[in-house]
Amino acid sequence: MLKRLLASFNNAITGIIETVRTEANMKIHMVMAFIVLIMCLFFTLTRAEVGVLVLCVAFVMFAELINTALEYIVDLTAQHYHPLAKRAKDAAAGAVLVSAIASVLVGYVILSNKLSDINFNVISTIRRTDALFVFFVLIIVFIVTIILKSLVGEGTPLRGGMPSGHSTLSFSLATIIAFSIKEPMVIALAYVLALIVSQSRVDAEIHNIWEVIIGALLGVIITAVMFLIFKP
Repeated sequence: MLKRLLASFNNAITGIIETVRTEANMKIHMVMAFIVLIMCLFFTLTRAEVGVLVLCVAFVMFAELINTALEYIVDLTAQHYHPLAKRAKDAAAGAVLVSAIASVLVGYVILSNKLSDINFNVISTIRRTDALFVFFVLIIVFIVTIILKSLVGEGTPLRGGMPSGHSTLSFSLATIIAFSIKEPMVIALAYVLALIVSQSRVDAEIHNIWEVIIGALLGVIITAVMFLIFKP
């Protein structure tokens, strides 16, 4: 049961990565998602406002994934040009455009009246809320991992490719613990567990040592930078 669940999750992420690799618009959506998440740290936003922005980002990506899937299906079934196939593709592309325009409008409504209140010292609700801040850190680490894997052109966050997704996330979590808990034994244990997770990927021949090392460094560096810049 667990194995099938992990395989299903891995297939879903593979679909996201393949879309990022092959679709220029999806690359733009990923970059914009990264920018929006970073911007959230510079504004005083409520949890509801953050939630709406995250939903808008997810909605645009969802529309792009559906659009890509529909294009594949149409190309598979329509061997020659057909006006109905064109209409199907145009309608799907229109759905992406509508979702993007709506998301931009929502972002403008939420952020426009806060432009004069940009806080470069980042005294914000997100920064003060540890759980929400950790969520943002992990999401950013995840997005960077997907972007790098799509650029390299191999693997998924759960299996193979550069960098190791397991290594990146496990060392990111260990670094979060290091910044959040000042107990040396707890910090040491967190990094030992992250090392065990990374080593298991090498032992299983899913990753080579360099993919694991790069993943570990990526997780530590991104998380440390986020905490040093955005946390008091």
